[in-house]
Amino acid sequence: MTTAEVERYLNVLGVPRRAPGLEALAELTAAHITRVPFENVSKLLRFRRSGFRGIPDLATFLGDIERFHLGGTCYTNNVHFGSLLAALGYDVALCGADMSKPDVHVVSVVRLDAREYLVDGGFAAPFLEPMPLDLERAQEIALGGERYVLKPRGADGRSRLDHHRDGRLKHGYTLNPRPRRIEEFAGVIDESFGPEATFMNALTIVRFFPGRSLALRNLKLVEAEGDRIRVVRFADAAPLPVLIEERFGIPRTLVAEVLAGLKLVDY
Repeated sequence: MTTAEVERYLNVLGVPRRAPGLEALAELTAAHITRVPFENVSKLLRFRRSGFRGIPDLATFLGDIERFHLGGTCYTNNVHFGSLLAALGYDVALCGADMSKPDVHVVSVVRLDAREYLVDGGFAAPFLEPMPLDLERAQEIALGGERYVLKPRGADGRSRLDHHRDGRLKHGYTLNPRPRRIEEFAGVIDESFGPEATFMNALTIVRFFPGRSLALRNLKLVEAEGDRIRVVRFADAAPLPVLIEERFGIPRTLVAEVLAGLKLVDY
């Protein structure tokens, strides 16, 4: 990443360049989570328009944030953020994580002052701070009806993160701490564009703010603040382009293009 690219990225995040440290890492992490949404609008647009099945380059990624308030899913958000951290002098490793299948999620593990921290900007979760992996007891992050529990490392050196929604275990992942190259995930990334893949058949946009969140999943909009939630369900997709433009800043024309052909159901 060039100096100019680093400066552009930091400008997008609205943070100054600082020497590596835990406070600076926390500032970067919070800025990325709150400035770069988890969304699959961009994924669907690129595939529909050109058949693109990969991670957009940095210039495209940053341009889409600047112009259209877009972001990405786990591969895009975490790979680019990890590259920024490395360019800023952090000791960062790209790692895989097992979900329903092995290594279908990617995260960053940052080593700082002899400790390791999990940084994940691609799980649609309020992980606004680096999460230490040398836990003695489980660490919990809660917002609205969502609860995330990061457990101490197991005997095999792997950490487990569980996601609960409305009191029920929804899913989660097990971190594989071995550093990886993004090329090793080429097959998994390609599969994420398959006809049955989750984010090729749904609409998901999640934005975080300090202490609150706004999430649209198909025909359900959920606003959370503290432990309070407000849910709005829509009968069909007709109101979504205007709603998304007003609440998330993504132009209605792009949303309408993505919605064409999607069969959304409330969930």
